[in-house]
Amino acid sequence: MTEAPRSQFLSLHLLETLVAVLPVRDENGSPKSLVYGGVERHVISSQARRRAERVHARHRANVGIGALAGRSTGLRTREWALITAKALETDHGWDEQEAVTTARAVIEATGLKFGDPAKKTVANLTKVLLFAPADTGDRIAEHVQTHADDLRAWRDAYLLAQRENSKRAARKGSRRTEPVPDETVEPVEASLPALAKHHRDAVLLAIAPRDAIDIALYGRFLAEIADSPNVDGAVQSGHAFTVHEAEQVDDFYAAADDAKLHRKRNALNFLDAADDAGAGMTGYQSLISGTFYRHAVLDRVQLITNLRAAGMTEDEAAEAAVAAEKEFVNAFVEAFPEAKKNSTASTGSLPALVLAFEGARPYNYAAAFQLPVDENPVAAGGEGPAGPAAVRRLLAHHAYVSDRRPDLRSTRVLTYDPQIDVVLREPGQASVEAVTEIEELTP
Repeated sequence: MTEAPRSQFLSLHLLETLVAVLPVRDENGSPKSLVYGGVERHVISSQARRRAERVHARHRANVGIGALAGRSTGLRTREWALITAKALETDHGWDEQEAVTTARAVIEATGLKFGDPAKKTVANLTKVLLFAPADTGDRIAEHVQTHADDLRAWRDAYLLAQRENSKRAARKGSRRTEPVPDETVEPVEASLPALAKHHRDAVLLAIAPRDAIDIALYGRFLAEIADSPNVDGAVQSGHAFTVHEAEQVDDFYAAADDAKLHRKRNALNFLDAADDAGAGMTGYQSLISGTFYRHAVLDRVQLITNLRAAGMTEDEAAEAAVAAEKEFVNAFVEAFPEAKKNSTASTGSLPALVLAFEGARPYNYAAAFQLPVDENPVAAGGEGPAGPAAVRRLLAHHAYVSDRRPDLRSTRVLTYDPQIDVVLREPGQASVEAVTEIEELTP
């Protein structure tokens, strides 16, 4: 039996109830929010979600679990010079200081900007995060080792020119507060010796997306090097928001000082005990609760395009795309931002409902919750508890859209909530196929 061709887009929708958590914060440490439908809603940003999913998939691949086991993945960091230097030390026996200065010079001359050399904390970090294959540092180190003599000579000239330019800049700055004689000539900045083309090409190839599956999925933008390829991501992610009005609790906490408590318990009189009264530290943290709706889309055509651009054959790209889709769906369901995970156990949450279907275009069902769900389960004429009410709304919205969009197909739902399982068995829900495992969400 010939299988029907798969649609270009896989749409995923999820409802989850979270209690007393803080998975993402703004610059003031407060929960993020937006106004939708005339009321304020809590928000979990798509950036936080995407990173959690990407790291989840990478970890599974690296430890040999899941559909991407053993495949190449990416690493987003500012520390590529330090990673390259460590490879030069460990694998090729270079001195630590020489390895760092050489790695930084080679990567900088390729086009990436670094932090202020006078500040040790950022001197060897690129100014932007670079998302590149995890073996990028090893590849650059291997090339540096192979051409060590040539690159050492170039590096010395490059660093000398940099030092001369720094001295000229310092002299120029000191004269700004002093009278300048008419005959004084401003120092001309020395041009830095260019990195030879074959060396630069080797670095560009090392930082290119290549076969890193997560770069093909989530994309990459690198503005600093014009001739380094950017990647249009195959995954689209929306901000998660509460289906009802936001409610925030400012939780007061008091942290005990173990040493003080020990002295207090063993005090010989009440005066000594009084000296050790009081908490070791107090403060407030904001916590949020609610039922969240979130949405993501996988563009299968873009994913294949990205994998083919990385050098895969048509068959290799097709096989890798199927594996990437399985792992993306798994990460969408399983991954969760890790902020406050230990103090709130937020990463243990399971979704109330996952809805997956195929279509000729992306479909975002945020409009189903433009009117907020009433959180009061006993409100007169209300919809009942927020979780089941949100599920009914989402499924009703999907059924309504499906009647008008013939491209929608392969609708499947997964729940981990017995209350929602009851909802799925209600009359009128026969059009969706209930599954019990994440792998069954995608055909």
